[in-house]
Amino acid sequence: MKRLTLPAIIITLFVITYIVFRAQNSSVSKDRVSGKVIAFTNVSVIPMTGNMVLENQTVVISNDEISHIVPFESIEFDDEATLIDGTGKFLMPGLAEMHGHVPPTDPPSNAPRYMTREYVENTLFLYTAAGVTTVRGMLGWANQLSLKEKVASKELIGPTLYLAGPSFNGNSINSVEEASKKVIEQKEEGWDLLKIHPGLTLDEYDAMAQTANENDITFGGHIPSDVGIIHAIEMGQETIDHMDGYVSFLDNYSGKELDQKIHELLALTKDNNVWVVPTLALWETILGAADYESLKKYDELKYIPENLVSGYNAWTDRLLSNPNFNPKDAKEHVTLRLRLLSEMNKYGVRILLGTDAPQLYSVPGFSIHREFSKMSASGMSPYEILVTGTRNVGEYFASKDEFGTIEIGKRADLILLDSNPLQDLSSLKNNSGVMVAGRWLSKEFISDKLSEIESSYKKVKND
Repeated sequence: MKRLTLPAIIITLFVITYIVFRAQNSSVSKDRVSGKVIAFTNVSVIPMTGNMVLENQTVVISNDEISHIVPFESIEFDDEATLIDGTGKFLMPGLAEMHGHVPPTDPPSNAPRYMTREYVENTLFLYTAAGVTTVRGMLGWANQLSLKEKVASKELIGPTLYLAGPSFNGNSINSVEEASKKVIEQKEEGWDLLKIHPGLTLDEYDAMAQTANENDITFGGHIPSDVGIIHAIEMGQETIDHMDGYVSFLDNYSGKELDQKIHELLALTKDNNVWVVPTLALWETILGAADYESLKKYDELKYIPENLVSGYNAWTDRLLSNPNFNPKDAKEHVTLRLRLLSEMNKYGVRILLGTDAPQLYSVPGFSIHREFSKMSASGMSPYEILVTGTRNVGEYFASKDEFGTIEIGKRADLILLDSNPLQDLSSLKNNSGVMVAGRWLSKEFISDKLSEIESSYKKVKND
């Protein structure tokens, strides 16, 4: 038998000591989390705090918030924990629809037949199923605030709702006094913001804006023609939706003068901390520049009532058959909107993701994919596009809640994906589950519920 030399003995003892130390140290250093937590284990995290991926992480959810983000195998759980295997998958923050619509909980007497309580609940679920975990509702209805409470208490499955009150427009406001009064009323009722539609006079708009600023309630939406984009920005309108006002202002210029005016307008927008919600895909449809045959064949239309789809198709047919419709003008306006978004992104104007669902072919939740395509056509990268629906939204609502990124203490709004959306946004079309405010919806649960919704509308169609 060959004897070990002294150096060999020392090396052997060192190796044994190191192995024992590693085992002991590994055991000691592991954190232990107790209770009914949910954990995504061994997952690649896209935190959206920067353009990066954190590999082999475990993300723990406790009390509807993110409590831990740690390397895989550095944490232990007891039997009460729900563990979701994230091996080979990617976890990103939930997305937001920043110009969406939620149907009325108590439909008016003249509402379409399909607008039932079931339709309201289905709409909320559709948003969530597609990974939209936050919706800024841009047209308030009576008793809609109770719907917000039911979602928050988990009585209903749906995205966190931030709701604008009933619209300020040429029909709802008839005087300066009424404009100021309605601001106070909506603030006291608990609406999150004011929705501006066309039709307000300059004096009515100014009364609304001044009263809103004095009472710490924000306002956003359209730009009334009497007001104009520059004055709206100067009066503190927080969001300009659909690029309203930009295009009509710039229509008066061309060539180098157009270039100059674009940069002047974007500088004013940025300096006044105005957010822009482009809704490019919807406006391509409204203007008459969309591929309507493709729109009519969208698979997700099966998740909304047939009467609603028929209304979309009838509207489209009327537009295209109108003798005043000019396809060339439509395409030029779409091109200008794409250029504007490109310039805004380069200039640092703050952009928010919005589609105006469920307007024309914009099925709640699913419509974000059309918007992604248009934003990409403007030159934005996948990361820049995702920022508009995650981190930017969290910054916009920073005074109300903390969400939009994967960080400790943030609201647990998450999407689990099979591939990296930073490389291909289409990975979001088929998620592996969604967490909305701490509630986990598995891929199987989502699929089953979508099938139920599809079947319910087929039944109505065949009755």
